[in-house]
Amino acid sequence: MSQHFLLSAKARTLSLAEVMRMTDAQAETTFRSVRWPDGKAVCPHCECPTVYECRRPDGALRFRCKACRKDFSITSGTLFAFHKKGLRDYLAAIVIFTNECKGKSALAMSRDLDCQYKTAFVLGHKLREAMASELKGMRLGGAGETVEVDCGYFGGYVKPANHKENRRDRRLAKNQNGKRQVVVVMRERGGRTLPSVFKSETAALSFIVNRVAPETNLMADEATSWNDLHTRYEVSRIDHGSLYSDRSGVYTNGAEEFFSRMRRAEIGHHHHIAGQYLIRYAQESAWREDHRRVANGTQVRMVAGLAMAAPTSVDWCGYWQRAQKAA
Repeated sequence: MSQHFLLSAKARTLSLAEVMRMTDAQAETTFRSVRWPDGKAVCPHCECPTVYECRRPDGALRFRCKACRKDFSITSGTLFAFHKKGLRDYLAAIVIFTNECKGKSALAMSRDLDCQYKTAFVLGHKLREAMASELKGMRLGGAGETVEVDCGYFGGYVKPANHKENRRDRRLAKNQNGKRQVVVVMRERGGRTLPSVFKSETAALSFIVNRVAPETNLMADEATSWNDLHTRYEVSRIDHGSLYSDRSGVYTNGAEEFFSRMRRAEIGHHHHIAGQYLIRYAQESAWREDHRRVANGTQVRMVAGLAMAAPTSVDWCGYWQRAQKAA
């Protein structure tokens, strides 16, 4: 039996120990090469390439633009803008985050980085936002391609009553709390994974039509919510009450694998991934699923590159300060 990729030496090309042995200058060089591959800084304010270094008295690296005369750092205008920790700590955080196959909890990251839970919570979501940027505008399928569609429900847990006579059937809508949401995932065989979050399966039909190219062969289970897809695509159905796959290649095992790993992330790491941030956890799981056979050093560089290419986060920049003002 061949060795699993994650157990092989090819999967380990960067260690946390290697990052922590870096000097501040080496960490600066690493982030600089990620943001500007040619090593030449460009002003994020006016995009002028004529800039020069002007370090702060404490040694912090800054650049000054000759055109607009504004100062900026390596992380200015990115997801890591206004950072308070050192660049080496952020690089270590990316390594810690990507090395987990199913996900990384904010509590565990706060202990690894010796920082407050709030800091780790926001940092984790910024990395998820970076991963999600890779899925923006993605379209799947095409002529001769196969896309599997499936769904899974998350959140809205209702605790059963203590006494048996007071318990209700929690499957009925009247006995639910309205917080339950469905993650709908589309997974192209041999390709990418694209999830989204809806209140019901039928609400996802327009999203599927917009993101799956015509002439794609869809694979779905027996749920009646997918019946309307037959009007636009050639849809093959599999009844999971009878079997999970047949000899003609009709199955949704790829989509089921996605939910299997996402459930493990929920139960084993996060414990609760419902609510307004459910979409980010789903997108993180999709990114991990698509790059699970990529060396961890490459994964780190990919996530760092996405974070440095993304604009300053509207949702997470100053998140806790806004929460305090609202209170």
